[in-house]
This record gives sequence, structure tokens and C-alpha cells, in this order.
Amino acid sequence: MTEEMNIADYLAQGGKLTNPANVPPRYRAELMKIMSAFVDSELAGAAGFADVINDGPGIKERIAAAKIVLEKTDNADRVLRLMGEFGAATGRYVSHHPWTDRLPRETEPGRTRSAHDMRLSVFNYPLAGWTDAVTMNLVMGLAVDVQLRDLAQASYQPLAEAIRGLAPREARHTELAEEGLARLAAQGQRAAIAESVAYWRPRVAAMFADPAPERMAQLRGWGLRHADAAQMRAAWEGALDEALARVDSAAVAA
Repeated sequence: MTEEMNIADYLAQGGKLTNPANVPPRYRAELMKIMSAFVDSELAGAAGFADVINDGPGIKERIAAAKIVLEKTDNADRVLRLMGEFGAATGRYVSHHPWTDRLPRETEPGRTRSAHDMRLSVFNYPLAGWTDAVTMNLVMGLAVDVQLRDLAQASYQPLAEAIRGLAPREARHTELAEEGLARLAAQGQRAAIAESVAYWRPRVAAMFADPAPERMAQLRGWGLRHADAAQMRAAWEGALDEALARVDSAAVAA
């Protein structure tokens, strides 16, 4: 970085930051929001999925579900440690939030639960049994895959590296969900799956919203956002339609 190039110019040209000491205050605030949303969503998602482990129809399914809960919690820890480097009280942070709290099932999409945490809105809604949990894991997992591809390009290098390290785990969770849904469809659960897709699809779609244009431009200038919400939603919808078509094909072939 030359003397005449300030940090904003450096970031706008694709520069990376690697140390909390070099992070400007406004950039830090946005970075902490991004990391908090990821950590809170992983912990809330793990807490919700933990409640349905014993609904799994067999030991293998329960083991897979338990592993997903473990890995999501570990993914949260990886990013929470980065927050700790900025001074976050990580121990109190985890114990303070009511991760299992949910809205009533019939609550309309897009509602937020409270100011307790920054989980994505979809994690405000409860799961309704095993088939519903597997369906949600697929619908949401494909959205996570899209979001992580954008976050893996973040200009704060330690966060980008952490996301690239945990993204394969999240992708595998999505693959397991598709495999599990295909088995359930072949076992006569197609109507239940369709009902769950109809429930979860609008609630996941509601997550894809850009901040105000001025803030979005700033996030892009800082290298903290790249694709806009419309681009990410289109990628998710395409991936979801393809996955559901594969599930239907597997059910027909069984």
C-alpha cells in the first residue's frame, strides 16, 4: 500500500486486511455484523436440528444428524474465535443467547424473533419432525452454499480463509439432505416433502435482501459483499429446482 493510497482505496482495488489492528472502525462494525450473523445462524441451526436427532428413522440417520450438529457448532466456533480477536466476550456470547427459541410455526415469512441475536430469519421457525428437518436442511443448505461462495471472497483474509475451510462441510450437509430426501421420497413421503418445501422455500427466500443502496455500495467497496441479493437468490432457486428434480427422479426410479 503506497502512502497516498488510504485503506478505502486499497480495499476498492481488491486489497485484503489481515489483522484487527489495521481495520477501520466502520469496516470493523460491518465485519462484526457479518460474523455475528454467521455464528448466530450456525448455533441456532444446530440447536434446532439437535432437537430432531432422535426422530431419525435409523441409527445411521441419527449419527449423520448428530455429526451435522457437531460440525455446525464447530463452524460457529471458528468464526467466533475471530470475533474474539476483536474483543468479543465469546464465552458470555454463547451462553447468553436463547439458541433454541423459535416463533410459532404459522408465523409469516421474514419475521424476526427479537433483538437477542442476529440469526438469519429462517432460523426463527421450528422444525416439525424428521421429514421436515431434512427438507429444511436441503432448502437452506443450498442457500448457505451460495452465501458462503460470496463470503469466501471477503476482504478480511482470516474470515475468508475460515469460510473456505468450513464450506466443504456445509456442502456435505446439503448433499446428505438431498440423499436423505431421495430415500424419504422413495418411501412414499413425496406429499410430506412437497408440503415442507412449500413451507420453507418462502422463508429461505426472505433472507435474500440487500441493505440500503448506499450501504450496499459501501460493503462492495470494502470487499465485504460481491454478488447482490437478486444474483444469489437466482443461483439458489436454480440449484433448489435441480435438486428437487433429482429427488423426484430418484423416487420414480425406486
